[in-house]
Amino acid sequence: MSASDLRRGSSLSTDAATLENTGTAGGFVRARASRTGAKVLPEHARGHNRSLVLQTLFHGGAMSRADLARETGLTRVTISDLVAGLITDGFVAEQGVRESSRPGKPAILVDLDRDGHRIVGLDLSGSETFLGAVLTLDGDIVARSEVAVPADADAALAAVIGLARDLVADAHAPVLGVGVGAPGVIDARGVILTAPNLGWNGLDLEGELREALGLPVLVANDANAAVLAEYTFGGANEDVLLVRVGRGVGSGLLAGGQPVRGARFAAGEIGHVTVGTDGGPRCACGKIGCLEAWLAVPALTARIAATDEPAAGVLRDAGERLGIALAPIVGVLDLPEIVLSGPRELLDGALAEQAVETLRARTLATHHDGVRVRMTEQGQDIVLRGAAVMVLSAQLGVS
Repeated sequence: MSASDLRRGSSLSTDAATLENTGTAGGFVRARASRTGAKVLPEHARGHNRSLVLQTLFHGGAMSRADLARETGLTRVTISDLVAGLITDGFVAEQGVRESSRPGKPAILVDLDRDGHRIVGLDLSGSETFLGAVLTLDGDIVARSEVAVPADADAALAAVIGLARDLVADAHAPVLGVGVGAPGVIDARGVILTAPNLGWNGLDLEGELREALGLPVLVANDANAAVLAEYTFGGANEDVLLVRVGRGVGSGLLAGGQPVRGARFAAGEIGHVTVGTDGGPRCACGKIGCLEAWLAVPALTARIAATDEPAAGVLRDAGERLGIALAPIVGVLDLPEIVLSGPRELLDGALAEQAVETLRARTLATHHDGVRVRMTEQGQDIVLRGAAVMVLSAQLGVS
């Protein structure tokens, strides 16, 4: 893998010069067009190169310093200096010598110290429980915990803080940071502007957790976290929309490898787009025929239970509405794939197949016949793993 091939994740991180001109949170960049004449300072270049080394090891595994120089395009002197610093900081460790039949001194391999740090991830999107996990740098879950969702907004915040504290105590290694995927509209500073199901409005969740834990904390919408997990661990394209279906319907979007938040931090809020002009079920928001009223799990299961017809008919109907909502998004952004996250027994099969058929019927055949709609393979851990990617990206420039 050459430096030019390190597209995955490198586009989610920024060096210090870029951070001066953008708002960032958990890998989500609100970039503005700028034409600066500022000099790239040595400390900024060093930060970029450190991230490049870590990114190369993250995806390529153990390699020698000479291998790293070839893969990154950096000089051996620079690599030696960077690796020495990363070993001192506890992010890289020597792994012994490479077996070789060639004459000469065998090369010493280095790799991320994958067991040297842990990440705490929280998924607050559930209607009944808040989920939490301790994860390795590779996104593997080594410990889990959960708490019931309290009805009161203040009690819900206290429950989240308590869950996070318990997980940090259970990490048994230095915690690199805490990532949180939460429902609602969330700004670049981790402030939950609105999360009606939890009664949170203007809650600085990131700040509250940072003060309580004394650790780096990053908070993002749960669907936005999920799409990062699919990109880093699920092999998704760098242009992808992930549709997350549960109690509600939302989506996370990557365009050119860059997560998109939107001007008002509401990019991906497709649940309350009305789909069709033929009426439909009444949504909780008061409108008629919102996508969420067709597709959310409670709505789907209720309609299936209320009909004597085969469930496949209800699922195809919901899939058609999903295809109607997705067609203009695919047409505008030329997306090659849509990933579905939610109950496989509802989303996979008839629903996904009808969504593809409707999508292709409503877009330009020459360009969009190959659009793929698939289920994620990460199951219910996708938000937890996405929360880990947020921390990796922000703290190490890796994803």
